[in-house]
Amino acid sequence: MEGLSSSERVILVGHSLGGLALSHVMEGYPKKIAVAVFVTALMPGLILNVTTVNAELFPQLTGVMTFLLFLVLGDSRYSYGNGPNNPPTVYTLGPMFLASRAYQLSPVQDWTLANTLMRAQRLFNDEDLTREITLSDQNYGSVRRVAVISEDDKLIEKDFMLWMIERNPLDQVLEIKGSDHMVMMSKPTQLLALLQHIADTTHY
Repeated sequence: MEGLSSSERVILVGHSLGGLALSHVMEGYPKKIAVAVFVTALMPGLILNVTTVNAELFPQLTGVMTFLLFLVLGDSRYSYGNGPNNPPTVYTLGPMFLASRAYQLSPVQDWTLANTLMRAQRLFNDEDLTREITLSDQNYGSVRRVAVISEDDKLIEKDFMLWMIERNPLDQVLEIKGSDHMVMMSKPTQLLALLQHIADTTHY
């Protein structure tokens, strides 16, 4: 973003947890972003911080680490870098979890490839994320925002997306039918068409 010239503006797209990074970049570089697109992604806002989003998404885990800690229910693996008596610090998504919750409508080839590329990911503390992702109306609030809902997402479900949208209104809400969490795998043509539509109707 820093490498862009003062006359350049871009469209940024965030998927899933990438919505947190997208929000952070919007706060830091609002004048360089023509539109921010949240594709079935977490969407903190001016009155909706990360802790509140996580608490609503997984109320049974309020106050416990972050978004993906619930994956103990599947075949995902955890590492405890701070000792077994402390929360896990790293997770790796399991193949059966991916098949049933993320890629259930995607081609099996994409699920297979995802398993070969899967790497351990760090778990972040909610308080740290909330402190890091502090959003203002002047910066974050000045960027045009679009949400893309995935109809059959089992990770960030449609009802939860609508809950975030209600508390963090956007400029436009679009939906892709028959898609799982990995929209770019299950409905790539439809997603491309939506992104092209957004690009065609964006003023740079």
